[in-house]
Amino acid sequence: MALQWVVLGYVVAVEAVLAILVTLPSPKGIRTHIVSLTSRLLQPSMGIVPFALFQLMDIYWKNEHRLSCSSEVCTAAERDRYERAIFKAQRNAVLCVAACFLYWCIYSVCKYQKEIQKVEEAEKRLKES
Repeated sequence: MALQWVVLGYVVAVEAVLAILVTLPSPKGIRTHIVSLTSRLLQPSMGIVPFALFQLMDIYWKNEHRLSCSSEVCTAAERDRYERAIFKAQRNAVLCVAACFLYWCIYSVCKYQKEIQKVEEAEKRLKES
């Protein structure tokens, strides 16, 4: 069960690195290569969005059907276990939202960079003619 969260954590880390690479100022040639490489990686990595949303729904379902341990009948160990489960669920929910948000950010930045490149090419053609 924990493997899915490890994979999602690595994906979020890679997306964060890609977001930093795409948004850092760099020379035009390097930026073009980074954006084209990232754009090629975006389509196969689109599968992370439904995966993250499915995991988010799973967290919600488990939260709705979780036995609450708020009465005085619970022991201290049960209360600690319950609180740890809540903290894990919150951490995993943040991980799912971060995966979707970072994917969207990378997609938007790459799309805008491609549009800027097309406008620059059109301007260059107009200046030449």
